[in-house]
Amino acid sequence: MGARLKRAALIVLTALIVFTIGAYLNPTPSRTFAEVYAPVDPSIVAALQRFRTTHPPRTINVSGRDWSYITMGSGEQTVIFLHGMTGAYDIWWRVLEPLSRNYRVIAVTYPAADQLAQLADGVLAVLENEEVQEAHFVGTSLGGYLTQYLMARNPERFLSAALANTFPPNDRIARENRVLGRLLPYLPEWVIMNALRANTEQKIYPAAGYSEPVRAYVLEQAYGRMQKDQFVGRYHCVVDSFTAPPSNEIEFPLLIIEADNDPLVSVELRTQLKEVYPTAAVVTLHERGHFPYLNAPEEYAANLLEFWSAL
Repeated sequence: MGARLKRAALIVLTALIVFTIGAYLNPTPSRTFAEVYAPVDPSIVAALQRFRTTHPPRTINVSGRDWSYITMGSGEQTVIFLHGMTGAYDIWWRVLEPLSRNYRVIAVTYPAADQLAQLADGVLAVLENEEVQEAHFVGTSLGGYLTQYLMARNPERFLSAALANTFPPNDRIARENRVLGRLLPYLPEWVIMNALRANTEQKIYPAAGYSEPVRAYVLEQAYGRMQKDQFVGRYHCVVDSFTAPPSNEIEFPLLIIEADNDPLVSVELRTQLKEVYPTAAVVTLHERGHFPYLNAPEEYAANLLEFWSAL
């Protein structure tokens, strides 16, 4: 009887090992660019393809990590754009071109880094590489959180800051995602990307007014353009804690851009952000969701230009 139990236990253990290995070896589903962007207006698709062809990113190595970024325009002042968890340099493409008529613009892609200090070092290295001492910072979601980290540590680099669809330093996100945060490093990539695609279809896409450019861009990231180590690192940066700069010590203008139906930043966190920075100008976009620079680019760019023109 004992031998039979041992054999049964061995079979079960072997099956579990094989299943686990199989789960990790299961490839992440992929789709071609044409498949992902098929529902998008062809003129918008053509414009994105033209943007990527015309503005290929350059790369610099910072502490062993490759940072990709682009520069456009030749204005006297520089604007640097910092994306969120599921972004890259070209997530801003619909606002970069019009803004580059008056400003020099820089947009980056984060490498796999799991601390805000690492992201901050990369951003500053890009600015140094482009010989930029001061800039307007525009950060969305994680990028807005990173902007606040830089505000606290390198205020001398700021002409202004726009904090968009983002949140202040808090323990709420880490607390609500404690279990997920512990599991993320051990989950297969396909599980993480499946969850991102589901979140896109169920939350992000409807909140964006069923905008096809929003849906396609995020799905493209989840279908292989973004890797697991980037996503996991970015999550760790979202829950990396720091102390916000005292509002009475901020000497440059601040703008908060929010959406009244943002599915990824709660009302509580949006309210808290405005309480942390009470002197900031606030623009509330109606029914635009989490990616307004993709589904309302003219409105988004106009708000930034109005903010900067008043400085």
